[in-house]
Amino acid sequence: MPISLGELATNFACELIGDPDVVVDDVASLANAGPSSLSFLSNPANMQQLSLTKAAVVILRADDAGESPTASLVHENPYACYAGMAALIHPAPSYEPGIHESAVIAKTARIAASAHIGPNAVIGDRSIIGENVYVGPGSVIGPDCVIADDCKLIANVTLTRRVRIGLRGIVHPGVVIAADGFGNAKTPDGWVKVPQLGGVSIGDDVEIGANTTIDCGALDDTVIEEGVRIDNLCMIAHNVRIGAHTVMAAMTGIAGSTVIGKRCLFAGKAGAVGHITICDDVVVSGKGMISKDINEPGVYASNFPAEKVSDWNRRVAHFRRLDRLLDRIAKLEKAAE
Repeated sequence: MPISLGELATNFACELIGDPDVVVDDVASLANAGPSSLSFLSNPANMQQLSLTKAAVVILRADDAGESPTASLVHENPYACYAGMAALIHPAPSYEPGIHESAVIAKTARIAASAHIGPNAVIGDRSIIGENVYVGPGSVIGPDCVIADDCKLIANVTLTRRVRIGLRGIVHPGVVIAADGFGNAKTPDGWVKVPQLGGVSIGDDVEIGANTTIDCGALDDTVIEEGVRIDNLCMIAHNVRIGAHTVMAAMTGIAGSTVIGKRCLFAGKAGAVGHITICDDVVVSGKGMISKDINEPGVYASNFPAEKVSDWNRRVAHFRRLDRLLDRIAKLEKAAE
């Protein structure tokens, strides 16, 4: 949608340096922007690209405005500001209300007249679909689910049963919510499956990435609080609780009954063992594994970065001799007493 720089500055509380009548109709990176494009600078590493950009306007911080060769929209958080402007210039597609003829709808399901139910979707018994909900092709919503207003289930999403999704949720293709958790009891004759009887409760404004899985609770619900962002290919086990506005990057794995606080950040391939508690405002680095309670906010890491194999082999050899070294130290300390 074309919009003038003056309107953008007013709508997003920016300081405009440039002509308010210039119109933009696209967004692009600094390197690929054209004369009608909006771009942004949030990382100082891209300063060289700023000097060469052909964008009509760049969103940036006040300290960087003097380096811009073009018009500037000055904001203290350029990336967040860009997100809002990009959504305005490229609004999400709208869909006609209605139920596709190939969809299968249980007689006891309730579907708002403004909802869109796509091809080959399935809506189970007693499930409720709210206003302006989009259920994409191939999605399956099992019994006793509630999808609140303005949610989008993009395609091939599976909610097995007893899932509640709050307002404005976004669920990407391939997500499975409320499959059975990994509950098994050991006996002399082998494993006995433990019935998984809980559901999954998801708050408002949650986004869940492609092919992520969130297990149902064993008895009580698995809980994802409001504003959480979960990336692609993550695994959330049964009875986990994730606090509001926590973010998890791709391939994060959280074992059962772990409680995670608010505003935490898990980088790629991070994880946590089961039955622990992590307080608010914790950052876990890439591939970091949390194995015990964390009671103090901060940044935590536990991985070894890659290095030359010869150096790694030498360090492993040192590690294997650690017990002998500790024994020698203990003997020397005892002899010195």
